Amino acid sequence: MSNETKITELSKSREANWPAVLFFIHVHLLSGYGLWLLFYEVQWLTIVLLVVLTLVAVLGVTAGAHRLWAHRSYQASTGLRITLMIFQTLAGQGSIYEWVEHHRLHHAHFGTDGDPYDYNKGFLHSHVLTRLRRLSPYQMQLKSQVDMSDLEDDPVVMVQDKLYWVLYLIVFLLLPLNAPLEYWNDTVLSTVFVMGFLRYGLILHASWLVESGTCVWGLKPGEKCPPDSNWVFVLSKSFWPHYHYLIPYDYKSGEYGTYDSGCTSAFIRVCAALGLATDLKTVDTATVQKALADAARTKLPVQTCLDQAVLEQILPKEHYLRRG
Repeated sequence: MSNETKITELSKSREANWPAVLFFIHVHLLSGYGLWLLFYEVQWLTIVLLVVLTLVAVLGVTAGAHRLWAHRSYQASTGLRITLMIFQTLAGQGSIYEWVEHHRLHHAHFGTDGDPYDYNKGFLHSHVLTRLRRLSPYQMQLKSQVDMSDLEDDPVVMVQDKLYWVLYLIVFLLLPLNAPLEYWNDTVLSTVFVMGFLRYGLILHASWLVESGTCVWGLKPGEKCPPDSNWVFVLSKSFWPHYHYLIPYDYKSGEYGTYDSGCTSAFIRVCAALGLATDLKTVDTATVQKALADAARTKLPVQTCLDQAVLEQILPKEHYLRRG
């Protein structure tokens, strides 16, 4: 019996992860009280710290765990990698290694039973319910086949993975909670519920959108625009979220439904200008247009035509460099 057959026969049912269920219920309930304190009691400096640490943590997920380590969309200096590692620790989403392993599983089996965040099951499943369930035996077996050798060769990632809970205690909990109490004498309630629970709740949902965003900003199959929905006045639906799953290594692909815009793309370009980030990977418009035309003409899958077009774009450059 082949290995693929054995994997197929494994159970695809997922059990509830009750510790996670209870944990997230408490986080959201206590975040609600933190939101009330935000409007009626907390000091302005605490609000500023809340905004800054939340944005920095999200940047650690988007620019760090997602675009740098999961998809290798650019190369980063040691200093930048350490900085992004600290930022990602501020997100409280588990180690970079664990986050990337789950995200690569998501990409490898996008939209199938092997995808823990399958968008076909709707936004509620993709965004929330999947976080409350353990991976199925089928998904666990698929995850064991995810290639993580590049991260295992990165000392920054592996040190964080080994010392994660120590770093979590210091970077995520002690330092952010100590600052309002120590430096501007905010109340214990404001510190715990705003800088603790509310901050974590905001970061959780911003980070979860990395996998569930295609349900929010992506087009449904065969859909050009959503004219019959009032959401069109709130959301800008496009093909960009799906483009990311065709060319995941394009550093310009935004996590929140956009392309070549947003804080993360700007951050990467600033780092490149400072010499901290190099080898920014992207695909030019002409190459994408050629791939789409080839797909329409040959009836081959768009992914196949994109891969071929990108390969044809890269090979002449390598040939030129060899001759030079």
